[in-house]
Amino acid sequence: MANVLKQLAGETAIYGLSTILARIVNFVLVPVYTRVLTQADYGVVTELMSWIAVLQVVMVLGLETGCFRFANRPGVDVSRVYGSAFSAVFAVSVAVLALAIAFAEPISAFGFGEFAASSVGAGASSAVGAAASSYNKVIMYMGGILAMDAVTAILFARLRQEHKALRFALIKTLKIFTELGVNLYLFLCVSKPLWIYNFVSMTPDFTYVIFAIFVSCLLCALLLLPDFFTLSLRPDGKLMKEMLLYSLPLMIAALPGVVNDLLDRILFRWFDTSSEQWRATLGVYQAAVKLSVIMNLFIQMFRYASEPFFFQRASDRNSKELYSKVMTLFVAFCCTVLLGVIFYIDVLELLLGRDFRSAIGVVPIMLLSYILLGMLFNVNMWYKLSGRTTMAIWITLAGLVVTALVNIIFMPRFSYWASAFGHLASYAVMLLVSVLLGNKYYRIDYDWKKICLIFALTAVFYALSLLTAGIGLMPLRLGVNTLLLLVYLGSLWFLALNRVVRAV
Repeated sequence: MANVLKQLAGETAIYGLSTILARIVNFVLVPVYTRVLTQADYGVVTELMSWIAVLQVVMVLGLETGCFRFANRPGVDVSRVYGSAFSAVFAVSVAVLALAIAFAEPISAFGFGEFAASSVGAGASSAVGAAASSYNKVIMYMGGILAMDAVTAILFARLRQEHKALRFALIKTLKIFTELGVNLYLFLCVSKPLWIYNFVSMTPDFTYVIFAIFVSCLLCALLLLPDFFTLSLRPDGKLMKEMLLYSLPLMIAALPGVVNDLLDRILFRWFDTSSEQWRATLGVYQAAVKLSVIMNLFIQMFRYASEPFFFQRASDRNSKELYSKVMTLFVAFCCTVLLGVIFYIDVLELLLGRDFRSAIGVVPIMLLSYILLGMLFNVNMWYKLSGRTTMAIWITLAGLVVTALVNIIFMPRFSYWASAFGHLASYAVMLLVSVLLGNKYYRIDYDWKKICLIFALTAVFYALSLLTAGIGLMPLRLGVNTLLLLVYLGSLWFLALNRVVRAV
């Protein structure tokens, strides 16, 4: 068990390299965005990225996980599995890209018509027309981003299947630095050639962000071309049908999960407290959420490594015991990250421009929400391993209903506070439902007493940290919090983790 946990930890670290760099890039760019862009422009970026994230889930059709399931069957041609999956996703991607190009103008008019007018001022019809033209291009870029991300997702899945974590991380890293470089060039370079304005707006706005992502996706697709030629591109109709029957419920189940994370951003357009300022409020909220992305970072790292790991260990005699220990260690690490962010929030908030710091209070709520989301991912392995993937739909729909209700009912009055608590309530409900169903169909005896002890210990030290808020000098306050963090780590080891690690 110790060896397989070391393998999981090692691959998590390698996959995490690219994921960490992506989040670091986000941190590097947040100070740029929140100092160059207006609150409303950053709100537009947030809304567009939310739609991209939702549609990405749909277009991959759940076939990433489906490939892991079918490629691990004895005697299966792995190349045929991934080739069939690639063919299905490629067909969907071409259709989406064609629609984005054909309907760019009406989509742009619906999304940005009044925004273009308000941004350039009344009576400036030529400027409004120029803005509308660049916004049309943004819709096309989004179509390209979605298409390239979908087809490369299957190629990245094969790299994970083959444990080529280093190649995975290298390509992801090059993609990340390309996006960073294009962003910095567009936002910070004073003198730019005129031809660049054929692709983006004349003045810095959200079009720069989307174009930078488009360029990075194009590079990523080119780097993965050699992997494309290793696929067997003669689709196996029977195999593809079986894979889709397994994978589509996972896609449907994953969709509410992504929507749970992003629906609040989408609903701002209709339900925010001050409808005429909703984009600005969304931009401020998103800036605060960026500070809690450290938690989501680890969850994403863990997901990349653990999903194929869980499938490959499913036949081991002590696999369920292993899954239980992984959960306990996962929760302990996440709670440590939560306290680390909260204890040093005074420093982290300096990443944001002054106009973007008013929503900093939602960070602890979002951190706890992401911990529940990570726990949900661990627990949800029961239906993936048992093949009962249709059950995922009901679990995630329960969470989606909670997300929608909390935001629709409370957002008009409480704005982004409703969004933050909506995440917390939704993930808690989904976790509870999944645990209850898992106990019935594929029971894994997680150490809930120890997990509750970890949460209780975290709550105690969080409460102690609130007492330091009255310390006026930041260095002294940070010093006290550092001492609290060290005491927490010692308490966590002796009260919760000592026996778990020894058992491994």
